[in-house]
Amino acid sequence: MILPWTTPIRLATVSLAMGLMLPSTTTMAEQRPTWPPQLEIHHVLLQTSLYTRHFDPQPDHTNQQELISLELHNPQRWLAGGARFLNSFDQEAIYLYAGREFPFWEPTGNITVRAKLTAGLLHGYRGEYRDNIPFNHFGTAPAALPSVGAQWGRFETDLIVFGTAGAMIIGGIRF
Repeated sequence: MILPWTTPIRLATVSLAMGLMLPSTTTMAEQRPTWPPQLEIHHVLLQTSLYTRHFDPQPDHTNQQELISLELHNPQRWLAGGARFLNSFDQEAIYLYAGREFPFWEPTGNITVRAKLTAGLLHGYRGEYRDNIPFNHFGTAPAALPSVGAQWGRFETDLIVFGTAGAMIIGGIRF
């Protein structure tokens, strides 16, 4: 039996909710964000898109995003980054953002399951597609992207839900 493609997204959402209810193996000091965030780079994350799926595919949608992103992370799990990709309509787009990671399960010392929330500015929806994202004045709009992911050593992967349009799986490596 072939399950609907939304099943992994539903599973990820339920897993995230259940994971947030489980006790964490990290100490309270590690969980507390430091404000203001320290201007210290703990690691850099280079990522690319692996798979994209639209919730309601249209003939003019593309699932080949060719995403490349770079994130700078500090020791308190705050991050800042930028991504270049092709939007759903094959237009070059840029997302500049800041955010934070929220670890909720460490099954081993080398694997961490976490949620991530980023917010920033999205630029690149033009012409007839300009109104496909809210508040897209002058070709730039505010955006917030939640994700759930895992880190295994130097490797990371995330499932990102981009609004009501779709979801993307990305993978990357830490430096």
